[in-house]
Amino acid sequence: MAGSRRRRRRRRARSSQQSVGSSSLEPEGATLSTKVTIVEKSGSTSSSSSGPYVCADLLDSLLHEIIVLINSFQDFLAFTGTCHSWRASVSSFPSVYAFNFPPLHLEPDGPCVPPHSRGIKPLRLSNCKWKLSDLTKKNLSLKRSVPENTTPNEMNYLGCSHGYLIFTYKVHCLLVDAYTGAKVMPPKLPCNNNLGYWSGIGILMAPLSSPNSRLLLFSRVSMFEWQVGTNFWSEHPLFLERERIYQVVSFKGHILVIDVLMRLYTIQLTPQFSMKEVEVTWRFLRKLPLNPWLVVCGDMLLMLDLAIASLRSPGSSFSFGRPNGTIRFFEVFRLDFSVKPAKWVQMEKLENHALFLSLDRRNPAFSCMNPERWGGKSNCVYVARLFDDANQEDTWTALEVGHSVPHHRIVETMMYGMAFPPDYSEIGSLWLFPSLVYGTTQ
Repeated sequence: MAGSRRRRRRRRARSSQQSVGSSSLEPEGATLSTKVTIVEKSGSTSSSSSGPYVCADLLDSLLHEIIVLINSFQDFLAFTGTCHSWRASVSSFPSVYAFNFPPLHLEPDGPCVPPHSRGIKPLRLSNCKWKLSDLTKKNLSLKRSVPENTTPNEMNYLGCSHGYLIFTYKVHCLLVDAYTGAKVMPPKLPCNNNLGYWSGIGILMAPLSSPNSRLLLFSRVSMFEWQVGTNFWSEHPLFLERERIYQVVSFKGHILVIDVLMRLYTIQLTPQFSMKEVEVTWRFLRKLPLNPWLVVCGDMLLMLDLAIASLRSPGSSFSFGRPNGTIRFFEVFRLDFSVKPAKWVQMEKLENHALFLSLDRRNPAFSCMNPERWGGKSNCVYVARLFDDANQEDTWTALEVGHSVPHHRIVETMMYGMAFPPDYSEIGSLWLFPSLVYGTTQ
């Protein structure tokens, strides 16, 4: 009797693994269907754990220790494909920011078009295509596009969250899973929402399958909230003197937004909407940040800034061969909430972490521990490139914190998200974790 139960358990584990393994990245150049069910791979991502030693009854605490040891997205797929209980354990894993493997890189599939070169206009979805690549498996990639016959065909891009690309146009809203190509159509937005023209950013607060998952869309004057599963939006006024919000992050269960004036706010949704400015002192910094990104790194909220320093010697015009006699380099700060007001504390280095960011701050930024395990480098910032650079084959670059950043065209556009409104007619290069990484108990 016990033997027959073990055999049935093994058969279910093998069946489950095969169904998930078919969603793996394909060899470069392969184009898969944009349907929710992805076509079968020519190769398998089977794992040795699919044999007779599968244990479906391991405690989540032990499974979480295994997840921490995963070094690539491919290995993660094999883990989730082992059995239902292993896949379900991902839902109770503390945070996606605790993974030791890097996010996937999304590269627009088409010629590079500089932001604003085509004016402020919507994105034509029929031309919206992209390629996903894994830093740990450089010969693997996956091509995707927005599902056909999506109406309307032109929309504004508001960012990427929990693996979904977020689009709006007038009263229409669309979510597209960047990994599977599946689309979700929320209910129609209120008229005159002011999203997508010189402003607009969106974020999912939890996976779509999670209870009470919410989609938040920010304009200059309002925040629109859709609780997944309902057929209406709630509108909440923002009192920001019409300043643009350029980054939204979720940190320890709190929603944090920062505007172009460097004011930091917390937003509370329940039991009722409220917005409160976080009192932060800047007097401990040598100078105010010029071009900051907020990045969640474990239990820390970091601010990454592209600083500028002069190389000119006093009384000398010698500039060390650099344009204008300056160098640019990344600095990193940690927000200390233990004091009132909170203060930014400079960190000399990232220690055993690496950061991943996009020049478009509507896209998420990520951290990764022990990047050497998958061939990366600690104390580095992996920048997803918005433009073609000196080497057009490279769509991202690694820059070490505290070290001089090369004066390439990519650096000259680091002010992109701060100095200019985002370009709604193009999706730039970015990093993402697929929606399945965030876990579901379904």
